[in-house]
Amino acid sequence: MRTKLVAGNWKMNKTFQEAEDLTAKITEAVEKLNTANVEVILCPPSPYLEMVLDLTDETHVAVGAQNINEHEFGAYTGEISAPMLSSMEVEYCIVGHSERRKFFAESDEVLALKVNSALRSAIAPIFCCGELLPEREAGNHFKVVKSQIEKALYHLEEKAFRNVVIAYEPVWAIGTGVTATPAQAQEMHAFIRQLITSKYGEMVAQDTLILYGGSCNAANAFELFSQADVDGGLIGGASLKAEEFVEIVSSAINCS
Repeated sequence: MRTKLVAGNWKMNKTFQEAEDLTAKITEAVEKLNTANVEVILCPPSPYLEMVLDLTDETHVAVGAQNINEHEFGAYTGEISAPMLSSMEVEYCIVGHSERRKFFAESDEVLALKVNSALRSAIAPIFCCGELLPEREAGNHFKVVKSQIEKALYHLEEKAFRNVVIAYEPVWAIGTGVTATPAQAQEMHAFIRQLITSKYGEMVAQDTLILYGGSCNAANAFELFSQADVDGGLIGGASLKAEEFVEIVSSAINCS
C-alpha cells in the first residue's frame, strides 16, 4: 500500500515571525500524530528555509522548496539552484506549479531541465500538472495533462522517475474555492497512473505518489484522500492555518 503525502505550499505569504510560529505549531501537533504512513512536508518561501529546517530537525516533518532554477550555478541573480538546496538538506522541491507556468512563462521544456537538476542533487521533484477551465470545458483535460507529463518527465529512466512525486492541480480550482469533485480527482489520477503504467510498467505506477492540489481543505480532504488513486495533497491556502493543515494531515492518516 502506498503511503500518503501532504505538502503545504505557503507561496509568497507570512512574515518571518509568522512563519516561525506556524512552523512551530504544525510541527508540535504533527509530532503527536501517528505519521508512520504519512509524509508531511512544509514548503515555505525560500528566505525561511533554514529556519524551518532548524525547527523541524529530528521531527517527522520534511522540508521542500517552492522552486529551483534549471541551472546549477552561474550569473542568475535572484535564483536558487538545486545544489544550494541540497547543501541545506532540503528534500523536496515543487516544480511546474501553475502559477510558475502562468506568471513566469515556464515551459514544459524548462520544467524538464528543472526536474533533471533536482534529481541530480537528490531532491525529489513534486511535479505539477493540470488543465485550465477552458481546456476542461472543451474536453481536452486528459490531452493537456498527458502532454505536460510526457514533455517534462518521459525522458527520465525508470530509476530516476521513481523519485518523482506528481501533483494534479486543476488550475480552475487553485485559490478559487472550487474543488474538483472526488470523482473528477479520481478519474484524472487514475488516468495519470495509467500513463505511468504505459511508460514505466505497473510496478512503478503503483509505487508513484499522485497528489491532488486545488482548494483542498479540512472539510473535503478525507473524501478526496479516500479515492483509490489520490495519495494525498499539495495544499495551498489551508496550509497557512496550523489547525486546518494538521486536520488535513489527520485525514491522510485516517485514509492510509
